[in-house]
Amino acid sequence: MSIKAHVANHYVRTGLPPALPEFTHVNRYFDPKQKVFAAKIMPGEFYVSLHGEMIVTVLGSCVAACIRDVKLGIGGMNHFMLPVERMQGVSLNTNSKTKSDVFTDSARYGNWAMEFLINTILKQGGKKENLEVKLFGGGNVLDAIRTVDVGRDNIEFVQGYLKAENLALAASDLGDDCPRKVLYFADTGSVKIKRMHRTHNDTVQEREAQYVKGLEKGSAGDIDIF
Repeated sequence: MSIKAHVANHYVRTGLPPALPEFTHVNRYFDPKQKVFAAKIMPGEFYVSLHGEMIVTVLGSCVAACIRDVKLGIGGMNHFMLPVERMQGVSLNTNSKTKSDVFTDSARYGNWAMEFLINTILKQGGKKENLEVKLFGGGNVLDAIRTVDVGRDNIEFVQGYLKAENLALAASDLGDDCPRKVLYFADTGSVKIKRMHRTHNDTVQEREAQYVKGLEKGSAGDIDIF
């Protein structure tokens, strides 16, 4: 089935705007409060919208990069937990990976998550010189559990990545010690941030700690930090 036929059939079945085939697993819905179609991503996921959907995630130590082509209005968001995973003999070019490969543990690491997101936007006609980048998250919410500040490491990685790739940072809300809920409107680049009181969101901290431990052991399981 062609991509065009696939997305058309998806719209008929669900009433949602068409999504790229590799994102059919992402939780998509209509948000009655914002009055817009939305996609909610979890750690290790990313999503690119062609139709101005709102992309939603919740961040503790994780970082989300929100990137769009300002001329096309095509953009997306990733959500990564740790800065870098080096994999021998594997190209960062998503053209060489199957759809199932893209959504493995690799995208839970910043180096892969940034490449996957940017390459997907470029494959849809975006141009690197037109990319707008906004960064969020990296809160120090695991300080009682780890001696390493995961949030700080994520921030340092992604800032270094932008510098190395010569990508300008348009806006950011990074660091501090609170979780964040991020609403990103991929067509306009508008962002809404809700800072969550840490003392009332122990679940985010506890689940994220389990997630980090799972990554260190080689598998994060089915942890959902929402």
